[in-house]
Amino acid sequence: MDPVSESYQVFARKYRPRTFEDVLGQDHVIQTLRNAIEQDRLAHAYLFVGPRGTGKTSTARILAKALNCPGGPSAKFDPDDPVCVEIAEGNSLDVLEIDGASNNGVEQVRELRETVKFAPSSGQFKIYYIDEVHMLTTAAFNALLKTLEEPPAHVKFIFATTEPQKILPTIISRCQRFDLRRIPTDVIAKHLLFIATEEGIKLTESAAFAIAKGAEGGMRDAQSMLDQLVAFCGDSIDETNVLEIFGFNSTESIAELAGQILRRDNASSLEAVHQHAEAGKDLSKLLGDLIGHYRNVLVLKVDPDSHSSEIPPEVLDAVREQSGLVDTHRLLRLIDLFAETDARMKWAPNKKLHFEIGVIKAIQCLGESTIDDVISLVSGAADAAEQLPAPPASAPRAQAPVSEPKAETIPEVIPETKTEVAVAPAMTPAPQADEVPEPAPEASPNPAPEVAAPAEVGPPADPAEEVSPAPAAEPEPVADPVVEAAAAPSGPLSGVELWNQSKIALCQTKASLETWLGAAQFLSHEGSDFTIGFAAEQSFFRDSLSRDEGLIAEQLSQFAGSPVNLRIEVRDDLQPLEFEMEEETPEPPAEEVVPEVEEAAGSAPEADAEAESGEAGEAEEDFSNDPLIREALEKFEARVIKS
Repeated sequence: MDPVSESYQVFARKYRPRTFEDVLGQDHVIQTLRNAIEQDRLAHAYLFVGPRGTGKTSTARILAKALNCPGGPSAKFDPDDPVCVEIAEGNSLDVLEIDGASNNGVEQVRELRETVKFAPSSGQFKIYYIDEVHMLTTAAFNALLKTLEEPPAHVKFIFATTEPQKILPTIISRCQRFDLRRIPTDVIAKHLLFIATEEGIKLTESAAFAIAKGAEGGMRDAQSMLDQLVAFCGDSIDETNVLEIFGFNSTESIAELAGQILRRDNASSLEAVHQHAEAGKDLSKLLGDLIGHYRNVLVLKVDPDSHSSEIPPEVLDAVREQSGLVDTHRLLRLIDLFAETDARMKWAPNKKLHFEIGVIKAIQCLGESTIDDVISLVSGAADAAEQLPAPPASAPRAQAPVSEPKAETIPEVIPETKTEVAVAPAMTPAPQADEVPEPAPEASPNPAPEVAAPAEVGPPADPAEEVSPAPAAEPEPVADPVVEAAAAPSGPLSGVELWNQSKIALCQTKASLETWLGAAQFLSHEGSDFTIGFAAEQSFFRDSLSRDEGLIAEQLSQFAGSPVNLRIEVRDDLQPLEFEMEEETPEPPAEEVVPEVEEAAGSAPEADAEAESGEAGEAEEDFSNDPLIREALEKFEARVIKS
């Protein structure tokens, strides 16, 4: 056999940490152990807990070297010293490594209890390292209790496990426990690039990041994957090779699928799922990556200033763009829905079917109206109703002269306030006393609301001559210069101008925003950051406006000509704004004169009934024509039912 192949070591063994400085991603554990050695505060038993490949065995061996090195205990030792080399290779007589999975019986523990009495041969301590200690039986644990609690002064115990919940609490209470964490992705990627440089391998950063992400926090797994890639690809490794060998999903494809779902593109989303399934990709892994991508979008949305190292640089722009396509509560609902889909896929024989159903449900939930939308609409309608002016009092109407002593009065009708008032045609003058009055015409079921014009003062008109009603003049539309300026801005705008024009356009797009935007104050516009704020007394407006941050940022970006990052602050140094909604309601006339109407005594009850039905018709029509009510009916696809 070739001697070169005999001496070959895999990367996981060749680049195993040798000193405390070599351990990566476990600073909290290393710092505690170093301080304990330097201050001579050594415990008699240690328990290392953590996922696979995070450095439990390596840390235990380094601790054993520090305790038994020449001149020790010392945190600064020479890893090439013969004693340290023996410990690293597992040949030291004073450091015994025991596999808890194969030596888990009570008989093996009894033998261990007999050997702890003997002093170490060369070092200062006799160290027992038991890996996978949770595999010991209950009887073995109980046999170890007394020795573990009061061992001889020359004995140290070090335990390691991936499942601490299986260890008896009485054992854990006798040890100092150290929880080793999953190693961050960027730390693993940098170490892989270091190994590639030492080995003369050309490894791209995207490939190193893909390996680190697939290792899920385990350094040993990442090194084993790199070893396998070198055997497959040789001296040049890129991201495509990583995805091909291990079946990982590229970050770009995940970002593309997430964007298609947020844009409600059913066809493209289902086609992407089909392509991943045909390529033999693990759909459960694909769904997990998709949830992780939406997590990055959520974090960037709630904290735009965060620069997460977990987001690959090549998809950072896509994550920022997608954070403006959806609001926070819908994004949370989306993540919950995919989490439910993931739970169903674990036990489903047809994973693709459940994945596709989950995608369709996610797209549908993006278009559904939530309870927050209902509250926003109702709050906007209530605020608008409070801002409307009170209706003017009606002038008293004159009684119509009748031939009999008993006179009937016309029920008083309070005119409703409207933004547009139609002028009614002039009414015919009242007949003379010697003429018989004609009965009043029947009222239509739904009469158009009209306001009677004031009677002209002049000579009495000839009763025989009828005055034809003059047609109502329609007012010519007048262009609003502010709206025109907001619709077509020219040239770069200052921050105040950009905010004012955006408020006008937003109020035209969504009327319910007018109340909240009226209380917002422009603070600053630096680069792509645009900041508005509310006074502390009006902080509740900020909560209401948070549901439409995406719409506001999009409108600001449209007027600014470049993407704008919107920030909303609540500050104590701001004075609350007093605002009121603008209404183009003409002022009512100072005095309203109602012309006299003669009625026959016998037709008074019918006239009263017709007047009441007319009032009800006017109220019903005005209620249905109210813009806020009409908007609510269209949004929720509802209709008014008469009771």
